[in-house]
Amino acid sequence: MKNTFKIVVLIAFLFNINLATAQVDVIYNDLVWSDEFESNGAVNATKWHHQTQLPAGGNWFNGEEQHYTNELTNSFVENGVLKIVAKKEAYTTQGYTKQYTSARLNSKFAFTYGRVDIRAKIPTNQGTWPALWMLGKNVIEPGAYFSSTYGTASWPACGEIDIMEHGITSWQPAGYVQSALHTSSSFGNTTNIGGTIANNLGSDFHVYSMNWSPNQITFLLDGVPFYTYNPAVKNASNWPFNLDQYLLLNIAMGGVAGTIPSNFIDATMEVDYVRVYQNTQLDTQIPLNFTAAVGTVTSSSVELLLNATDNSGTVNYNIVYGSNSISAYGNSGVQKSVIIPNLTADTNYSFSISASDASGNNATNNAIVLNARTLGFVGCSGSSSVASQGTFSIGYNYSFETIGNSVKITFELQDTDKIGLVAYLWRQSPFAETPMTNVSNRIFTQTITNQTLGTTIYYAVKFAYANGMSVTQYIPYVVGNNCSLNQQEFDDFSNFTFTNPSHDFISIASETTIDKVEIFNLIGNKVVTQAENTNQIDVSSLSKGMYLLIVYSEHKKGIKKIIIN
Repeated sequence: MKNTFKIVVLIAFLFNINLATAQVDVIYNDLVWSDEFESNGAVNATKWHHQTQLPAGGNWFNGEEQHYTNELTNSFVENGVLKIVAKKEAYTTQGYTKQYTSARLNSKFAFTYGRVDIRAKIPTNQGTWPALWMLGKNVIEPGAYFSSTYGTASWPACGEIDIMEHGITSWQPAGYVQSALHTSSSFGNTTNIGGTIANNLGSDFHVYSMNWSPNQITFLLDGVPFYTYNPAVKNASNWPFNLDQYLLLNIAMGGVAGTIPSNFIDATMEVDYVRVYQNTQLDTQIPLNFTAAVGTVTSSSVELLLNATDNSGTVNYNIVYGSNSISAYGNSGVQKSVIIPNLTADTNYSFSISASDASGNNATNNAIVLNARTLGFVGCSGSSSVASQGTFSIGYNYSFETIGNSVKITFELQDTDKIGLVAYLWRQSPFAETPMTNVSNRIFTQTITNQTLGTTIYYAVKFAYANGMSVTQYIPYVVGNNCSLNQQEFDDFSNFTFTNPSHDFISIASETTIDKVEIFNLIGNKVVTQAENTNQIDVSSLSKGMYLLIVYSEHKKGIKKIIIN
């Protein structure tokens, strides 16, 4: 069986490599550990450990109902395939009798960074939870292979990487398989989740893969990436993935997988091979062709366009300006756009940029120094927390829109603790105060007429409320400026799905790579921009309400309404 499929898998890998590198940052080439399951009978004891010890309390986690055993009826190799069998049978051990048995295998191999390919056919029976996953070697879990020697961290601080799991997402369409990350910052019902549809799930073999680098973790189905985890700032809470992890293969029963039908007899997961790849050769090649240039400059940001090539497939960039620094990475030979945000208008900035690879090799022309001056501040739309009188606990959004010879001015107060709220538009010179119309919630608008195109006007808003008031800064605006000239034309894009309503995170699924995601509030202010890890968007800082979600894929753009609750 194995020989028949090796050529097919190789061809599939080569065919999909261009697709995969769109989200895979480091390509691992050297096979360092594997099990091809060539010998019939018991599982290879030099490579696998049967984890059978019950946790404290006598039950496995998540309400599961099975005993894990080392019986040949629950795990064995037959005709080049590992078979893990979950069965309905009364089984007594460790003082507890349970009605189902299964197997849970730990690899006796652990590693840091690399690629895992597991070719498997999984059961889809109601009540079953087949999983291919990883845990930190340092996990404290009695009965786990490494725990007695290396256990120093409890779950989830040890980190968990779920390469594939099925059976716990009943609300998803048929064929849906899930990948997830569990860390101290998000665990259990974690927000760090990606998923995709596998054709003929349950009847066909598929290759479930995980590509793990110091920068990110990417999950792939049959060589095609569908979810990347990449916290912008990595720490022990959200990135315990800088230490060894080991592999687990198992089928759990019941619990979060749902009710087990009364007529259930058995279910089998078949595994054709497990392969782990790393780069074992010492990397001495430095990044080459390192270039850096200034891109788009606004009043509050500077875009840096960076490029370099490296044999590892990825290049790390470090940008230092003043007392600040930003780290980013890009694919070898692909221009990387890095936006430096939150800058002061009409100000000179100097950026020192260095390029290196994952092995610490530095480009010979480090560091490239670029200078840029931000534009003078002209408000079309934006956000601020600056007050000319009083204070703002969160801040406000604003927008200016020229309509003929009139200007529509809209302000939204982000502070949620103000009672009896009204708003007045303040003209700076000559001073005038005009009541504004309340559109909805904390959004107010006023249209001023008979304006001269090209002139600069200055307006602020006084928000009055019970026992106080807060006044925004005066916002300058050039009449006639729409702040959106020379925008690229896009074709319509609708081939994506997303969680709606969403809370804290929006999960987006698409068959094509998503290049960028933007979110606008209803007065036209951009509140989120994300060009990395685009399958999961952090919206925890946004107020509840309706927004516009804009998704970009190559030359296509899709716009959908979304509710944040």
